[in-house]
Amino acid sequence: IKPVKVDVEVYNLTQRALFFSEISKGAFDISIVAMDKIWKFDGSMEKLPSKKSIRKSVEKVDYNNIVLDSVNSTIFLKKKGMKIGFGATGKGYAADNARKILQQEGVKSGIINAAGDIATWGTQLNGEPWKLGVNNPFETGEIIEILEFSTNKAVTTSGSYEKYAEINQKRYSHIINPKTGIPSSGITSVTIIGTNAEMCNGFSTTIMVLGVKKGMQLMKKFPDYRYLILTDKEEIIKNF
Repeated sequence: IKPVKVDVEVYNLTQRALFFSEISKGAFDISIVAMDKIWKFDGSMEKLPSKKSIRKSVEKVDYNNIVLDSVNSTIFLKKKGMKIGFGATGKGYAADNARKILQQEGVKSGIINAAGDIATWGTQLNGEPWKLGVNNPFETGEIIEILEFSTNKAVTTSGSYEKYAEINQKRYSHIINPKTGIPSSGITSVTIIGTNAEMCNGFSTTIMVLGVKKGMQLMKKFPDYRYLILTDKEEIIKNF
């Protein structure tokens, strides 16, 4: 195994993803894609994996083993079998870039929806702000919050309500703690509002893993970003 030269775009995406790993002490980790597929979220899972298989599943997962070289634009994965992926921030990055390109082309206002990760700028044609509803995952069709934007804003939501496993009447999220190999619990969805969709993406995924208390403590360090957390007990916690 050796360092691999990558495009500057991939390098920068990796560098920004590692920022979230560092501030969350590993609750966010792009090397999670190397985890053994011991959890199934298609309804076929009937019993929990063994503790041994859970421990083994995350042997190749550790952001500390991702080495960046800015001079040569290389990425080195120290452990054989390691992988990295941008599933947790890629859609937000795409939304940000689409907005940037359209603004450069002179488009005065718009809204980008990259599979649920949203970036807005300007207002609607009638001068009204853009209005976005936050769905209540416990009640189909119900909106728990209406967000209004008339400047550059971004909104992303991470949640356990669409992809999960249910074993012994307990729900296990598809968002897995990279350090333990165990699905996150306690939070059903996290919506983050800010100016940068990629950053919102990173925060929403991180809070799902950290949980309410540690997630709120983290967000105090980033006052430009707002959150709406919906717990498994249907409690709404927000800072706006």
